[in-house]
Amino acid sequence: MTLDTRPSQHAPELRAAARHMGRRRFLTVTGAAAALAFSVNLPAAGTASAAEFDAAKITENPFTLGVASGDPQPDSVLLWTRLAPVPFQSDGGLPAERVLVRWELAHDERFRRIVRRGTAVAHPEFNHAVHAEVGHLDSGRVFHYRFRVGRWISPTGRTRTAPAPGSRAAALTFAAVSCQAYTDGYFTPYGHLAAEDVDMVFHLGDYLYEYAVNSVGGYRNYTDRTLPAVFNRETVTLEDYRLRYALYKSDPDLMAAHAAHPFVVTWDDHETENNYADDIPENDVPPEEFLLRRAAAYRAYWENQPLRRPQQPAGPDMQLYRRLHWGRLAQFDVLDTRQYRSDQAYGDGLDLPGPEIDDPARTMTGETQERWLLNGWRDSRALWNVVPQQVNFSQRKLDLTDPARLSMDSWDGYRASRRRILDGAQAAGIDNLMVLTGDVHVAYAYDIKDDFDDPASRTLGTEIVGSSIASGRDGADKPDTWDTYTGANPHMKFYNGLRGYVTVELGRERARADFRSVPYVTRPGAPIATAASFVTEVGNQGLTPA
Repeated sequence: MTLDTRPSQHAPELRAAARHMGRRRFLTVTGAAAALAFSVNLPAAGTASAAEFDAAKITENPFTLGVASGDPQPDSVLLWTRLAPVPFQSDGGLPAERVLVRWELAHDERFRRIVRRGTAVAHPEFNHAVHAEVGHLDSGRVFHYRFRVGRWISPTGRTRTAPAPGSRAAALTFAAVSCQAYTDGYFTPYGHLAAEDVDMVFHLGDYLYEYAVNSVGGYRNYTDRTLPAVFNRETVTLEDYRLRYALYKSDPDLMAAHAAHPFVVTWDDHETENNYADDIPENDVPPEEFLLRRAAAYRAYWENQPLRRPQQPAGPDMQLYRRLHWGRLAQFDVLDTRQYRSDQAYGDGLDLPGPEIDDPARTMTGETQERWLLNGWRDSRALWNVVPQQVNFSQRKLDLTDPARLSMDSWDGYRASRRRILDGAQAAGIDNLMVLTGDVHVAYAYDIKDDFDDPASRTLGTEIVGSSIASGRDGADKPDTWDTYTGANPHMKFYNGLRGYVTVELGRERARADFRSVPYVTRPGAPIATAASFVTEVGNQGLTPA
């Protein structure tokens, strides 16, 4: 969702690399990887031959960015950290040498009952990030973990494995979060989320924003610190993105949430550039130059997120869509609606519907991902089929007139693509469908209708749209557009404009969604409250107030 309209200022390094490679060579994976290496003077492949750094020489805390875990599997967990004694420095305060990092996994937070120990290598070409996959674990268990390097011990994190495949798990509680513009306010909702009793957290995109952050942190308006000038520019190079992750991950509330719960992450646009579509940038720059920027953004994303090895990018490409299971209770099909989409219709923005949005050749997901999703539904044995994704899925008319304007960046701008998804769900016999959404900086609850223009048509599922963590600043309980949107969209059961997140409890008889909100984020210390709660029953889709 747009926060700024300034044109992108691409760096000389990107332009030089684009000229060096040429479009034809760049548009191959190997060419893109080579161009990325050229632009940052960094090896494209692993540097197993790099010298090993003596960790005893690390004199400052290397765990300034905290710890995280992600993508829980029945028999394994993924543990993450990044060594950065000087986090706001491009090299993190470490030389271009590999560092051995020890990890420990235990049943208890005092580490008296160690389950596994091991060593991972923090390579310099990945900015000393660590992705440790720990396998051969019992299913459905909570674990505690930490890292050691030299004399330093990381904060303790808490994670868990998923239930065994095919098991009849009774319940699951998760949270959904998105959109955390650092300049718009404090990440107070994360501090409250860290104390919630949830099994995992889905991050639905806009983990960071590419826009400049000034010396006082924008609307945070710091008086006790001055942020370095390196953040006061738009992110375009690999170094830019890495430093921006360091800034965001230094937030104590975000660190607390990561340490408390495993995260399942997917991106939207701002992790790279506002409203880009596939290889088409927001601004008029050569495609090879934008793909180089995308390659840098994707690489930094993988380095700084708790993702497994299959998600490691190759040049400008990264397969982020993936599937997780929670026994036979739930199947999660995590989508990427940004990397493969057709360009937005009618020049993007808000527009009246026209034939382009119903063109069957246009796609939100790309053909391969769409086929993967529909095939996964046909094979699903789960009671609940949940789709964590980025942009508003249900129809959202923005006017009371007929026709009404629609958002061309959302699924409303790709109606033929959405129709194929809904038809596929019906063909697969998906009875309990839930779509999770971020992006719009407000909270919505929708009934997903077979025909959105006919309130009497069949309800095929529910869509839960969580508000932003900080983007949009303080917001309002009842935005100015409340009457218009709720009047124009009878399938919209809830609309709230405060910051926060949503928690969802899936059970064998029903699901419950609680919309959690804070009254402000432009100053710290806001309390948390439940703005509304809804339930939907197994086999009888449709939201009702709890």
